[in-house]
Amino acid sequence: MLRNRTTEDKSVFVTVGTTQFDDLIKTATQIETLEVLKKLGYTRILLQTGCGSYRPDVTPAAGAVDVSYYDYKPSIKQDIEEASLVISHAGAGSVLETLSAGKALLVIINEQLMGNHQVELAHQLCADGHLHYCTRSELTETLQRVSFSNLKPFAPGKPELFSQFLDSVMGFS
Repeated sequence: MLRNRTTEDKSVFVTVGTTQFDDLIKTATQIETLEVLKKLGYTRILLQTGCGSYRPDVTPAAGAVDVSYYDYKPSIKQDIEEASLVISHAGAGSVLETLSAGKALLVIINEQLMGNHQVELAHQLCADGHLHYCTRSELTETLQRVSFSNLKPFAPGKPELFSQFLDSVMGFS
């Protein structure tokens, strides 16, 4: 079972990493998406907007999901750990950091990227049961359709095994 915060304080963290993915930020903060998140019990959404130019409206509306954002931080680790759900671009760094934290993850494929290897990563991790993925235009429908409670924990890699292998190849062991 993936780790989540209490049901009284369900929050979403949206990250675009170091990329520009304004379409994801726009879609995540459109009224339809916020209404779906509210129906699913989420009370807050925090967005990491990266180098994009779009800045969402954070004016509080009665009964709405609380929206806040920032461009960059030295680390998003705490934001990932505090979230009940992470919605992320398909960058390997963001995906693996979120999965290693044991968080529910919905990956959004950026269809505007050429030669998009990110689709392959998201597809395989979804096939293995670790995350769900969709395109930006499918975000609200996917949130309503999928269950995040049945995702399998992701076993982090063991970089020391690679180091040991290199040492043995180089004759240092």
